[in-house]
Amino acid sequence: MIRARCLLSMLLLFALCAASAGAQTSDSAAAPLVVPGRSVVSSRFGIVATSHPLVSAVGVAILERGGNAVDAAIAANATLGLMEPMNNGMGGDLFAIVYEAKTGKLYGLNASGWAPTGLTPELLASKGLERVPRRGIYSVTVPGTVAGWDALRERFGTMDFDQLLAPAIYYSKNGFPVTEVTARMWEESERTLAATPNASSTFLIDGRAPREGEIFRNPDLAATLERIAEHGRDGFYTGPTADSILALSRAEGGTFTAQDLADFRPEWVEPLHTTYHGWTVYELPPNGQGVAALEMLNIMERFPLAQYGFHSTKAMHVMIEAKKLAYADLLRYVGDPRFSKIPVEQMISKATGEARAKLIDESKAQCRVEPSQFRELTKAASETIYMSVIDKDGNIVSLIQSNYSWFGSGLVPPHLGFALQNRGSLFTLKPGQPNTLAPRHRSLHTIIPAFMEKDGTRIGFGIMGGFNQAQAHAQFVADIADYGLDIQRALEAGRFTKLDFDGCDVQIESRVPVATIDALRALGHEVKVEAPRTDIFGFGQAVESTPDGVHHGASDPRHDGAAIPQPAPFGRP
Repeated sequence: MIRARCLLSMLLLFALCAASAGAQTSDSAAAPLVVPGRSVVSSRFGIVATSHPLVSAVGVAILERGGNAVDAAIAANATLGLMEPMNNGMGGDLFAIVYEAKTGKLYGLNASGWAPTGLTPELLASKGLERVPRRGIYSVTVPGTVAGWDALRERFGTMDFDQLLAPAIYYSKNGFPVTEVTARMWEESERTLAATPNASSTFLIDGRAPREGEIFRNPDLAATLERIAEHGRDGFYTGPTADSILALSRAEGGTFTAQDLADFRPEWVEPLHTTYHGWTVYELPPNGQGVAALEMLNIMERFPLAQYGFHSTKAMHVMIEAKKLAYADLLRYVGDPRFSKIPVEQMISKATGEARAKLIDESKAQCRVEPSQFRELTKAASETIYMSVIDKDGNIVSLIQSNYSWFGSGLVPPHLGFALQNRGSLFTLKPGQPNTLAPRHRSLHTIIPAFMEKDGTRIGFGIMGGFNQAQAHAQFVADIADYGLDIQRALEAGRFTKLDFDGCDVQIESRVPVATIDALRALGHEVKVEAPRTDIFGFGQAVESTPDGVHHGASDPRHDGAAIPQPAPFGRP
């Protein structure tokens, strides 16, 4: 009898999902039924959402000890660099948006590093290279993460580095069990890691990646973290850590100087914004791709997506075409704004959105679009982490951090315990472009944190994954603004992604109804259907505060993570 009831319940659930999928192609503006893999987490206190449960727990522990959202974010990010080393770590870059509850202000931080002295197109041409290599020393830029931690802590933090890095140091020395998705990504990186002795000795166990559930330790990383705990940013950009990076650069024929490291400082920036159906959506300015998310939303806003319906053919066609138009401008105009004049205001203006929307043919897909006229890049996937934190006072940190590719450049400096990023591989060698390689220039960057607010509701969110990110952000916003999904369902909803800048190819998650996919193919889209939990669609996290003082958190089931709430301070004042 019990089994029969369970079977009946399952059949009813499947029928309900199928009915929902069919209704999604209608013109109904009602919120669609999306059965989540996880429930929204709710609390009146803090919540930490990351791609690893132990890391989220570390952030919560910092909140319980009196730290704020920034303190928790730094501690969690440092620990995640140990536990998910292919995607992030001290060898990468960092961007963050901070919402300060007491003032109601947003602050943006760009901690992306610059190219080293001496690294020029001419140097690479002399070595027979026609583009910046994807791996190796010529793909390495100055790591910005530790400088980003220092800037965040200095401006908003309440704890010293020795407290914030203690969890990461503990787990580095004593070990932690590797989680399921992380183990798979680690295994897929075995060949990269085996290519160099330092990477192999640091990240492989008996020549192989650690398996799911296996304990992994990184004592070299613990020593590096301890230098930062004692000396702050100088414990990374000068002294033994810097010396090891420079020694590796010399051994590999690189051009890094001591001043390239010591001189680097992150930049506080003003977040950009647009409005979308009553929501104000914020992204960081170039050198990141956030402008593409805002331009894409401005294009999408010219169409009645809510009437078209969730996962309908019309809505998805418009969003895919809007992506192509916005990314054409991204590729043409974005680089390092310290050295190039970038038409940011024009790119995110409503007038540009309206003009670009008129180029969309609702009867067919376009395989090539031209950039806007205001006055070389390759297809790329990024391996990144995104995390978000809210504390009991409503402060929010939206933070993203990355090595770019899995284990970045594939190079690990001796005895440091982390890989150096390969963010420099995004430069072009074509002369006279905003993103042309030059010493002390920052490349076009893929990683972007985001924030949105409406009528006292505030959401810090992000979805990682290279050039998936801006288009995933726009879809997340539409899922909330157009279709009324909560943050968990918006993270879980089936997505499309197009990781290149030309052609009619597009990858769509199998969560999207078959009828919609077939109709998109009839419009000329070359659709490749991907299984659920495929990393090309990115992994996201989100936190939310509402006017009634309740906080919510969400974590993407495509990864191993969790949104963990802070318990009430039982027995404490």
